[in-house]
Amino acid sequence: MSLSPDPRSLAAALPAPVAAELTVVSPTFNERANVAPLVAKLEAALEGVRWEVLFVDDDSPDGTIEAVKELAQVDPRVRGLRRVGRRGLAGAVIEGALASAAPFVAVIDADMQHDETLLPRMLERLRAGDVELVVGSRYLETAGPDDGLSPFRKLGSQLATALARQALGVEVTDPMAGFFMIRRETIERVAPRLSPAGFKVLFDIIATHPKPLGVAELPYSFKDRTAGESKMDARVVVEYLGLLAAKMTGDIVPPRLVFFALIGGGGLLAQALALAAIVGLAPTVPLAQAAGAAAAVGAVVTFFVANGLAYRARRRKGWRLTSGFLQFAAAAAFGVAGDVAIALALASNGVPPLSAALAGALCGAVWNYAVALAMF
Repeated sequence: MSLSPDPRSLAAALPAPVAAELTVVSPTFNERANVAPLVAKLEAALEGVRWEVLFVDDDSPDGTIEAVKELAQVDPRVRGLRRVGRRGLAGAVIEGALASAAPFVAVIDADMQHDETLLPRMLERLRAGDVELVVGSRYLETAGPDDGLSPFRKLGSQLATALARQALGVEVTDPMAGFFMIRRETIERVAPRLSPAGFKVLFDIIATHPKPLGVAELPYSFKDRTAGESKMDARVVVEYLGLLAAKMTGDIVPPRLVFFALIGGGGLLAQALALAAIVGLAPTVPLAQAAGAAAAVGAVVTFFVANGLAYRARRRKGWRLTSGFLQFAAAAAFGVAGDVAIALALASNGVPPLSAALAGALCGAVWNYAVALAMF
């Protein structure tokens, strides 16, 4: 006879949990100082609403997830999801939405630049049943200026928005918004086809959905950041360009192609220019030496471009930059050797030396890109 308690009897003895109607998903990276203030703001804004907040953290080194867990000990509406080995706002939003059981999911930044007081109005629009998505827009006429952005970032934001609207062909004033609320079933419908990389998940949702979504927009003014650091950097821009290229071509062009064009293409261009300079300035240099020297230049450029486009947490500085470069150089040496071997083999079969060297350079660029992808 088993003395173990029946799990069903234990469950029956517990008070029935109150299911959340709304899950607020907040992607975080180094936002420890903003966790408690955001929860307090949500509590004030969502009075009378059954809500929960899910912080999806990309393994922040500042202890963001620990701050979330401390709050979760005293407030069951607070949950945390720590992602290890994965990066990117879009992926965090997707995983957070799929971890929800609530009928409605809101996305809001932890930096408090979004207006949490708009959430009840968003929820009212979705409850009405005539739309599937409500977007907090910075560009409606009644919205205030983008006070939370520098003039340069404001110009970039407006340009990215214009490109997105052109690609989507829809009348959404702010398809690049990071502040929106959606029916969970809607995002689950398209989740398998969304790109986990990148920054602008709303654009991807609208572009990927098989039929036009019913969308409502509500104006708000972008606020100044109070703590933490911006997630905007070179990688975010490149990921957006890749996503834009994919959606404008019906996913014929993969988003990663933009990375290859910049990382592999940058190294290839540097190698071709170095080769042309060597041939032009010292035409008597043997093909093997010329191709090898140019390949080394291409490898160096590939490394530094890849490092500049890496996720901020993986970007190398100081001693890590030096050690990383040495690791990359050791692996790239195989590419240089293969580059030279291909050039010599083609030249020995009658291919003009410069053409042979460029063919070898193309193969070397692919190798260098693969090495950089593995490192970063």
